[in-house]
Amino acid sequence: MDNVDAAGLGIGDDHPPRVMGVLNVSKESPYDPSVFDDPGEAAAYVDEDLIGEGADIVDVGLESANKKFDVLSAEQELDRLDTAVETLASTSGDAVWSIETRYADVAEAALDAGFDMVNDIAGFADPDLPAVCEDHDVAVAKMASPPDLTRPGAVEETPWAERKGAAWADAADYVDMVYEALKQNGLTEKTIVDPAFGGWSEAQTVEQDREAFRRLREFRGLGKPMLVSINRKNFLRSLTGRSTEDALASSLAATSMAVERGAHVVRTHDVRETVDAVAVGHEFARRRVRDGDGVAEDPRVEELDVTTTREGRRHAERLDVDAGVAAEGVARVFEVAGVDASTADRLAAGAEDAGVAYAPTADGCVLAGTDAALDRLCDDSEAAEGPYAAVLSRLQQSGY
Repeated sequence: MDNVDAAGLGIGDDHPPRVMGVLNVSKESPYDPSVFDDPGEAAAYVDEDLIGEGADIVDVGLESANKKFDVLSAEQELDRLDTAVETLASTSGDAVWSIETRYADVAEAALDAGFDMVNDIAGFADPDLPAVCEDHDVAVAKMASPPDLTRPGAVEETPWAERKGAAWADAADYVDMVYEALKQNGLTEKTIVDPAFGGWSEAQTVEQDREAFRRLREFRGLGKPMLVSINRKNFLRSLTGRSTEDALASSLAATSMAVERGAHVVRTHDVRETVDAVAVGHEFARRRVRDGDGVAEDPRVEELDVTTTREGRRHAERLDVDAGVAAEGVARVFEVAGVDASTADRLAAGAEDAGVAYAPTADGCVLAGTDAALDRLCDDSEAAEGPYAAVLSRLQQSGY
């Protein structure tokens, strides 16, 4: 997993999770508390409610990304940039300043005016944007999107059959599409990936967002730090039936979960509360081995954050190794109860042949092994009968 230096702020596994507070200078933005068009008022908000409450990064939006509104041109965004630059110059707090834009010209103008990083919600649909970020040696958050500047986040609208082939397009699920969209036009050395939560298109469903959240660790397979923007999003609100105004509690619960699952930056309108939720998630995240310089005298050893075979396959793809290693890298443990002696004997014999650990209990057994070993045990499930077949049929892939 790469670390990224964002104007001196470390982002990645070797650093604490960071909080990105939101400032909008667009009147059409949907969340009023963060919207300003007066630089003085905006600066006061940044100093008091963002940096003052613990934000590490201030992300400035020049336009609303809400699909109900027309997309601004680069020229229209540039007309609003002066307000953002004046706000930056008027603040006294210390933070990394990010400009949210999909245009290379706007990114370059903002970086030249003092901004520190870029937040591209169109996923490098402007092919010149990565080069601008590399030329300025800045971090860039890249949201999963189709290769279309006007359709940020709408990954399903990507012409997948043309890009990946008809067979891939037919077999791919939503998370596969998001993952591939993040690879569009490559990744700079200082890219931070964003899986694009939220209703970015009419086709996107809350269940797709929930599935992406369940499988959040898979995006770590790209080897880059990860940003999540889930604050008061509909896929969380709909779980509780709360309005946007009353959705803070669900946002904070999900924030802790996101950090525990590997998110490095959390974008939010609710900075003070999110800082606390991030701290909780970070404290209870998995502790993994990560040490060494990666040279002959000091080899680097990194324990990958893998809890499912699918997560392991993502890392295998990035590292260009046999995907079979993923099934050998995830172990599961099952308690089997209520079986007769004959079934227990068959399980014991099958487990030994498959390389699955077997331990008898009073009325059954415990089975433990890697996914690959359990798959070997289940190879003859279709030919099996009775209680033995019932047990094998239930030893299938579980989790996310």
